[in-house]
Amino acid sequence: YLMRSLDQGDTWQEISPDLSGADPEKLEGNIEFCLISTISESPLQAGVIWVGTDDGKVQVTRNHGGDWMDVTANLAQAGAPAEFYVSRVLASHHEPGRAYAVKTGFQRDDFRPFVFRTDDFGQTWTNVSGDLPEGIIYVIAEDHHNRDLLFVGRDFDVRVTIDGGLKWGSMQNNMPTNSVHDLLIHPR
Repeated sequence: YLMRSLDQGDTWQEISPDLSGADPEKLEGNIEFCLISTISESPLQAGVIWVGTDDGKVQVTRNHGGDWMDVTANLAQAGAPAEFYVSRVLASHHEPGRAYAVKTGFQRDDFRPFVFRTDDFGQTWTNVSGDLPEGIIYVIAEDHHNRDLLFVGRDFDVRVTIDGGLKWGSMQNNMPTNSVHDLLIHPR
């Protein structure tokens, strides 16, 4: 469940139903635990919130949690395995209907990259994994000014694309070889 506070955390209210698959077998402590793994609120349109779960669900609300749309099947139709862990969802800084979803299958020994973009609130998805090599992807970040400039944090490096995900290159810049679990682009 997604919770919201309107008074700086003094009180909380549920603004969603169970957004996971709620599979009883997974609730017993299998690979997934049916938990929300990532949340992203649109910086452009109030009330648009994206949620991803560890059991593969991607859902979006466009009215502050009043109604939720499960877009997992649409994402799977584009090539993202429905049950794979959602390591990140990211609402775009450029278009209200644009968001990114990153899935990972490392828990199943599948290290293929799964990075997808939607421009219509999850109705359709485009694979923007391009030529990313195999490996765990933990995070995606979008430049605030250039819609085609994206970064992904992986198990051993940061990758960058300047063409919206067709071709990716390594961004070493003296960074140590380590896991990158979060990225933040300064607004300036």
